[in-house]
Amino acid sequence: MNASQENMPFELRLYEDTPFAGDEVHYSEAVPRALYVSAGSIRVNGTEYPEDEGLVSTDPLSVHAGSNGATIWRWEVASSTVPRITNGSRSTLRLWGGINPSLIADELLIRLDSVAFPPEGTALLHTHQGPGIRCLREGSIRIDTEGSTASYCPGGAWFEGGPEPVFAQAATDRPSRFIRAMVLPQSLLGASSIRYVNDEDRGKRKSQSYRVFCETSISLNRGAGQ
Repeated sequence: MNASQENMPFELRLYEDTPFAGDEVHYSEAVPRALYVSAGSIRVNGTEYPEDEGLVSTDPLSVHAGSNGATIWRWEVASSTVPRITNGSRSTLRLWGGINPSLIADELLIRLDSVAFPPEGTALLHTHQGPGIRCLREGSIRIDTEGSTASYCPGGAWFEGGPEPVFAQAATDRPSRFIRAMVLPQSLLGASSIRYVNDEDRGKRKSQSYRVFCETSISLNRGAGQ
């Protein structure tokens, strides 16, 4: 998180939970939340989620780890006044970023999706209509934004605020893919949030492809751990 993210009323947080086989994990707060199964499997409310599947919810959840345990990437939206605490000894806070106050006046949604690139794939200079935290699933990727460059390997996570232009360059020798959770205007339900900065890029063929795991409407004022 950089200085421009400080003093915002809400945050998007990324945790990694690694329950043992058969463990039951309780997420007791009714907050906007996305879960992605990075390894193993989980069961939530009678539904099985194998590796590389995910869900979103605004309710408290009880999660049962499968027979081989699980690695869960968990995103939550919370009031910035709520302490950034983990969920037991097998939980780690990976990253957090502030949510722009100008977004909060809108009806919102939380979306969990993946973005995949072929070898040498790029995301041309673009912005988004809301903040999100990405975590690389496979391959590698370089992110250029706000005059700086950072490269990520599998498991690496980064925050994008939304309005800052970003260029992404995926690995040249293998496919790459990241998982992300974003907070967006509800008007984007079922629609892309990307906006290309340069007019000439809008009609170009794009190399990235998307898979939406789940999305749901949320209210920050009533459902973010205040």
